[in-house]
Amino acid sequence: MVKTMIIVSKYLVPKGYTGMTIFPFIFLKNKRLKQSAVLINHEKIHLKQQIELLVLPFYIWYGLEFVVRYIQHKNWFLAYKNISFEREAFCNDANLDYLKSRPFWQFLKYISAHEI
Repeated sequence: MVKTMIIVSKYLVPKGYTGMTIFPFIFLKNKRLKQSAVLINHEKIHLKQQIELLVLPFYIWYGLEFVVRYIQHKNWFLAYKNISFEREAFCNDANLDYLKSRPFWQFLKYISAHEI
């Protein structure tokens, strides 16, 4: 796994979010969030997804899937929560051992599974 580089900046993380991952960085809204093992694990899951898709295709897929989910749900928050990458991360972020046994391209399992 790539060494995790965490940057704290309230200006780089969009309003309404606590963290964001842009390979190879994890951006957090404030310093105390570095202590949240679940949040860091969530963002590390995104790092793994980005590596698997060779980074740029991840962002293209993420954006296109967001548009599809937004059309489907007509709600920004529901669209975001139902992106396959986010669904995988939210469903597994509390399992701090998840990345040790996570199958390749596991996010595909979350494309058509039950919506959040």
